[in-house]
Amino acid sequence: MTPLDAGTAKPMEGGPSFSLGNRIFRVLWGLSWLLLARWTPPPLHKWRRLVLRAFGADISGNARIYGSVSIWHPGNLSIGGHAVIGPGVRLYNQGHIRIGERSIISQRSHICASTHDVRDPEFQLQLRPITIGRECWVAAEAFVGPGVTMGDEAVLGARGVLMRDAEPNMIYRGNPAEPVRTRDLRRA
Repeated sequence: MTPLDAGTAKPMEGGPSFSLGNRIFRVLWGLSWLLLARWTPPPLHKWRRLVLRAFGADISGNARIYGSVSIWHPGNLSIGGHAVIGPGVRLYNQGHIRIGERSIISQRSHICASTHDVRDPEFQLQLRPITIGRECWVAAEAFVGPGVTMGDEAVLGARGVLMRDAEPNMIYRGNPAEPVRTRDLRRA
């Protein structure tokens, strides 16, 4: 999926950023999620995984995704085993978002995999994939920005704003997020 050329499509004048086929797919996806998954009780993770897979998502067999999650395009989403995508999370995945196994994206967090070229007068859309490693935690209401990679076991504190890569096994907090200390997970 590639955005349309802003110089031709003129999104600043009301033109589209994506093809008609993409827009039709997203309408069908949004209606399907609303009718088939959004209203479902929390324990029906298996059903929601099935709906996501039917629309192209790469979801591990035991990931947990809540019904109130907002996903822009399931075909741009990969979620590993035992990962949790909590209530109210926004996965604005115009670009690809990959979430590693055993990672947790807490309630109302926002993961955004696109931006615009601010130097371009037409404001060209740019897709910037996000990778969240294994055993990461994005705490409540945090924001992970375009093109960011969170190394394995990294943590972004509540309401933190991560706009650059996070080192593995490091805890970040604040806006902009800064490293606080190492995580040092206890292993049995």
